[in-house]
Amino acid sequence: MTLRIAITGHRGLPTAVEQQIDRELRDALGGIGEQVVGLSCIADGADSLFARAVLDTGGELEVVVPAAEYREGLPAEHWPLYDSLYAAAARVHEMAFVESTGASHQAASERMLEMAEEVWAVWDGLPARGYGGTADVVAAARERGMPVRVFWPDGATR
Repeated sequence: MTLRIAITGHRGLPTAVEQQIDRELRDALGGIGEQVVGLSCIADGADSLFARAVLDTGGELEVVVPAAEYREGLPAEHWPLYDSLYAAAARVHEMAFVESTGASHQAASERMLEMAEEVWAVWDGLPARGYGGTADVVAAARERGMPVRVFWPDGATR
């Protein structure tokens, strides 16, 4: 059997929080007794942490690219990791948007929800800072009745 998991989560996490989230994601993936397909937009932060953990634990990665200009909207220091994860993807799903906006990000996240059985959210529980943020994706998943597993270390801040 295969379990398809979509990721949503914060970017710009402090290093200590990123390290703890990375351990938690890897522990959770290691506890799954079946093949995993991870769905990710591979942005910096939670998306890439999850994507690397999926690949490192023997899972398969599918990438959803929100827009043609998406990569260029990410921090330049993230581009090498983005390119590496993109190249490692078993499948790439490209959305029809050109500009990388909150609307294209939300549409890409909803596309991931269509292809997944559950959602993992690296989320502090607070409202989204802009449309298409983590809270919006969690709300969309819950509206669909999808299981949502939240990862957020006690006492962590963004």
